[in-house]
Amino acid sequence: MDSVPCALSPERYEMTGRVFTKLFFSFVLVLSISTATLDFILRRFMDRSFPGEVHLLRRDLLLASLFAMALAIILSAYLAQRAANRLNRIVTFAGRISAGDFSARVHEGNLDEISDVAHALDTTAARLEASFRALESKQRELAALLDSMQEAVVAVDAGGRISWSNAVMQRIAPGAERQGQALVHALRDPEILSCVETALTRGELSSGKATSVAPGRIFDINAAPTPGGGAVAVLHDVTDIARAEQMRRDFIANVSHELRTPLTSISGYVETLLESKYDLPGPTRDFLGIILKNATRMNRLTEDLLALASVESGDYKVKTRPVPASTLVRDAIHALTGMVLDSDVKLESAGATASEVLADEDALTQVFGNLIENAVKYGRNGGRVLVGARDSESCVEFFVKDFGPGIASEHLPRIFERFYRVDKARSRESGGTGLGLAIAKHIVLAHGGTIRVESELGSGATFLFTLPLATPKTAIDTAPAPA
Repeated sequence: MDSVPCALSPERYEMTGRVFTKLFFSFVLVLSISTATLDFILRRFMDRSFPGEVHLLRRDLLLASLFAMALAIILSAYLAQRAANRLNRIVTFAGRISAGDFSARVHEGNLDEISDVAHALDTTAARLEASFRALESKQRELAALLDSMQEAVVAVDAGGRISWSNAVMQRIAPGAERQGQALVHALRDPEILSCVETALTRGELSSGKATSVAPGRIFDINAAPTPGGGAVAVLHDVTDIARAEQMRRDFIANVSHELRTPLTSISGYVETLLESKYDLPGPTRDFLGIILKNATRMNRLTEDLLALASVESGDYKVKTRPVPASTLVRDAIHALTGMVLDSDVKLESAGATASEVLADEDALTQVFGNLIENAVKYGRNGGRVLVGARDSESCVEFFVKDFGPGIASEHLPRIFERFYRVDKARSRESGGTGLGLAIAKHIVLAHGGTIRVESELGSGATFLFTLPLATPKTAIDTAPAPA
């Protein structure tokens, strides 16, 4: 901390002079009143007792009074100056403390009440100095800790001005090292500014993804409000993760494209052989059937991989238009009835609201298809699958419900992960790819909706997803859709 000089400013000189003047004239006034009173009393006494020698006594008394007054003035001036100097040291001490120099002390002896005040001030200053030294030590430790982080951190005050940034932030954005300047002048990425603004104005946690902080780098953003009304933003570099994810998607798409052609050829030739007029031996026909079954399964896997790569890519867009929810449910049931013909499961409507939602009908058909196929596959012993839609606060909630064995609670958080299977043995037997629910999730998210599952063992499973309303309504009528 910087210390200030001990010299007095003109204002302090003026204040000290006023103190000295007041003390001095107070002494003089008291002395003058005392002398005048004593002179009056002695004159009356001398006039009555010694009439002939009054003028001599008056002269001696006057000289003695003048001498006593002069001595009293000198003594009062000395005492007043000493008191003023002591007060001056206290004023200087207060100035140094206010400037941040907590090492300042009054250093007063044990004389009177002023000394007690000075000792109390010295004790307070010592405690302040110890507290601020501890605070500075904690600040240095915190700064060292944040500088050692791999994430970039920047803190702003309530006005959006930078109050602190760590070394990583200063490397990727050199302007962030200048405290007091607006964050928008140091970081011009709109996602960062939007997250920080949300944390400042709403006092809520906010997250996003920044791509223009540093060329070729991608950062995950997390902004949170601070108790003082400011906010702190943390930037985590996910460039390598995003690059690896993009390579994975490209690899899956390329491999799927390469596999599609030979698998189509294999399936075509096998079907031709099986449908030919030639009398094939029984084992040969069985072997060809096995080849066709597995080729079809591999072809389904490649199609699902291509679909997943498509919906996971950043370029995937849905073409939405207002569609009644009842129409989506009705079309899904009509289009997918053939899926359950070979099973003992009945596909039924549970009723659907007539409210219009923003939906891509082709994409939603795939969502319903994946959910209904999953319900038929795992809820076959339940005998039926219900499909319906109901109104919610600002959306419509669709559901596909089966009456099978249900899903254990430990599987629910991971049910929408790609390649995740609750019953691996049954999935292998039924030929599932483990990608249907993941594809459905990404399509629903692309519509701006949410998807979840509710289930208990022995009570079946219900998959629910929401779609935003085309036009917000206060009152919505519901109408059942035909099965």
